[in-house]
Amino acid sequence: MTRKARIEETLSSTLSPLHLEVIDESHMHNVPEGAESHFKVLAVSEAFDGEKPIQRHRRINGALRDEFAGGLHALAIHAWTPQEWFDKGGGAAPASPECLGGSKAAG
Repeated sequence: MTRKARIEETLSSTLSPLHLEVIDESHMHNVPEGAESHFKVLAVSEAFDGEKPIQRHRRINGALRDEFAGGLHALAIHAWTPQEWFDKGGGAAPASPECLGGSKAAG
């Protein structure tokens, strides 16, 4: 099973999300092909109701503790309530910035 699939499975069972996007952004970084080390997550869940952004991030990071121990290096997190997602237009996750730490495009 790929890291992406494990992340999707873990967050689906942990958050029961209304919407979940897990995007492997490793290709944007200076890592070996197939590294599966850099991901972006957009999770829309009622589980985030009443939580501050830092609490939402801690919830996701905690759920993915084993992935971090096994080589996950970076995770961009967009954790929204359903209302926040609808207010933002219900679209896809925001675009990630260029890698500042040695992206493949910089070479």
